[in-house]
Amino acid sequence: MKMNQMIGLGLAGLLASGAVMGAPTSSDTMNPAQKKQIEEIVRDYLIQNPETIIQSLQGYQQKQIAEQSKKFEKIQQNAPKFADQLFHQTSDPVAGNPKGAVTIVEFFDYQCPHCIDMTATLDSLIKTNPNIRVVLKEFPIRGPMSELATRAALAAQKQGKYFPFHLALMSSKTEPLTENTIYDLAKAAGLNVDQLKTDMKDKSVDQQIKTNYQLAKDLEIMFTPVFFIAKSDVNSNTKPEAIAFIPGQVSSAQLAEVLKKIGG
Repeated sequence: MKMNQMIGLGLAGLLASGAVMGAPTSSDTMNPAQKKQIEEIVRDYLIQNPETIIQSLQGYQQKQIAEQSKKFEKIQQNAPKFADQLFHQTSDPVAGNPKGAVTIVEFFDYQCPHCIDMTATLDSLIKTNPNIRVVLKEFPIRGPMSELATRAALAAQKQGKYFPFHLALMSSKTEPLTENTIYDLAKAAGLNVDQLKTDMKDKSVDQQIKTNYQLAKDLEIMFTPVFFIAKSDVNSNTKPEAIAFIPGQVSSAQLAEVLKKIGG
């Protein structure tokens, strides 16, 4: 969070708590002289009582953390209801050992920096742990180029080159992605670009994206990366605690610890 946003929250807290007494409740009812007077009062108050900003921000932060914790707990508890869609969707791209005993499900976007950072960790895990199966949930939420990259990646499945192309997109040095970059990477990955462009328009690609969006909506997920980890035979009867939910980027050590608890 940026500093000016933090200060704004602090001021809002002061005004809401009545620290500036007698101030009109709407800027529409104040003339320029009144606005200037209030600004001076707030400024002088904050200069004389800087701890008020800190207290206001701490309270706001604690509230946000509590709300996020409740949200994450809800996602965790609901995960078994969506076990089939998460872990056993037949149209999902799969990396690693398709028959691995432990499955990692990742919701990601090709222009998400944290997803990009996690790619090397997952790729290394796939290479060193033959027991791991990775389900890749394309979740393009960062604009048109994210969706174009997703369409290209899903279409690459038809040529049997999804994962190499996926890695190429994730390791691209071009930020943000461009249409030319996506197709150049496809060509470098050995894909027939003309065929790829045709396959990108296939209804199955549309359906896959819609399915992933709907699942994310049902789970109340609107950010990336997000991970769910469980035994590969997970189902709707699995207890919530048997499915690890990881909201955001984690280190290799943290991921290894989760896998150890799951049994991977």
